[in-house]
Amino acid sequence: MNIRRWSVGVLAAALFVPGLAACKSDSADSGAADKAAAPAVPADPKEALLASTKEIGKGNFTFTITGGEVNGGGTVHMPSKSAEVKMDTGGAMEGLSMKMHLVYIDTDSWVKMEFGGEMADSIPGFKAMKDKYQHLDRTKIKGAKDLEFDFADVDPAGSEALTKAVTDVKKTGEGTYAGTLDVSKASASDLLDEDMIKGLGDKATAVPFTAKLDPQGRLTEFAVEMPAGKDTEAEQLKVVYADYGTAVAVQQPPAAQVVEASDQVYEMFKD
Repeated sequence: MNIRRWSVGVLAAALFVPGLAACKSDSADSGAADKAAAPAVPADPKEALLASTKEIGKGNFTFTITGGEVNGGGTVHMPSKSAEVKMDTGGAMEGLSMKMHLVYIDTDSWVKMEFGGEMADSIPGFKAMKDKYQHLDRTKIKGAKDLEFDFADVDPAGSEALTKAVTDVKKTGEGTYAGTLDVSKASASDLLDEDMIKGLGDKATAVPFTAKLDPQGRLTEFAVEMPAGKDTEAEQLKVVYADYGTAVAVQQPPAAQVVEASDQVYEMFKD
């Protein structure tokens, strides 16, 4: 599941899906144990950043991602093999916005979509989805990246790719770092958009960033100061991690709010 790359394309696609748009009118103890067992934070700033993402791979944390057209956050809880992602497009498309909540429990998944704006009010198909979780058939979402979650790769932002792309970094304070990174070498990070990277041209090789680590050396924040590109304005893209080792298992939606996903739902997310 990637948040940063999920865009107004889903909203636009929804408007042309048959059946939807046809009627359109114009725990703390665990954290303490981690602290006691944590190794010393490397003195070298680059090594400290590289080491800071290892805890993410254990899959027990909460996160938020901000910047760009889509903002969101969620929970990853590998002990129960569960996760959730919430996204909000805000005003990404004139007259139409969407909030989406995805829930993953082992091999089961659900999605709830709430459409807003004047355009949504005129489309009966959108109203029919309100307050309902669509239970997804896993065989029908293969290749639909916006609906998938890989429990073998649980980092929603790809922070390891970001830290590996760092070209210059200095420690600026206790647990704080700043420098530059070559975003052209971090296209595997879901915090970044490939088209945006290409639009930067030569500026892509030295993009400013800041990072924060907790006392145990775990990454808590990574912010990229993207300069203006060919078709984009300057903006800050940021991921924040919290609750290492103490995230709570995600619960499946109440049965009364669940329906089987319609063919139109799968059509919306076709790549």
